Amino acid sequence: MSGDPSKMDCVEFQAQMPDLVASGEDAGAHPHLQGCARCSALLSDLTTIAEAARQLFPSVEPPDEVWEHIELALKREK
Repeated sequence: MSGDPSKMDCVEFQAQMPDLVASGEDAGAHPHLQGCARCSALLSDLTTIAEAARQLFPSVEPPDEVWEHIELALKREK
């Protein structure tokens, strides 16, 4: 594996892509993407898929009572 991100090959970049995307960093700014159309297209496709998936399952915050019940259950276990 190359220590220099700008000299990373596609296999190395794609192996690190999930962690890079999950970190919240701007994955599109990675040096490898500056010269690799294939990985740029892959990242774009994966970003589109991830955004669509988030829309399928909207985040719903449970009511306060749920957290209160969990807290009480944890206190009882102690």
